[in-house]
Amino acid sequence: MSVSTSFLSAESRLTIRVTGRFGFSLHKAFLDAFQKFGSGARCYTVDLTDADSVDSSALGMMLLLRDFAGGDRSNITVEGANLDIEKVLKITAFDKLFHIPGLSIRDLETV
Repeated sequence: MSVSTSFLSAESRLTIRVTGRFGFSLHKAFLDAFQKFGSGARCYTVDLTDADSVDSSALGMMLLLRDFAGGDRSNITVEGANLDIEKVLKITAFDKLFHIPGLSIRDLETV
């Protein structure tokens, strides 16, 4: 479980990559990632390509990022989520709060 960051100055984009289980154990690292490195960013990407799962703590951290980035005016993309994570994001209506390209959940009746 880890958090890493990269900043693309040409786009003013901070990318936060989460590896393993995205939960409370990553709280400090995730908050540090955007609080220390995100002040110059205009847009953010949360890369979940290598994340196994998310829990309610992870969802709360993502909401803190959204507040930090400007709330309703924020520009945050969540990418690379596996099917289980996509289900959580869809059920919790995070697709209404974050840009999640390619969200493949079509029928929540099977969840």
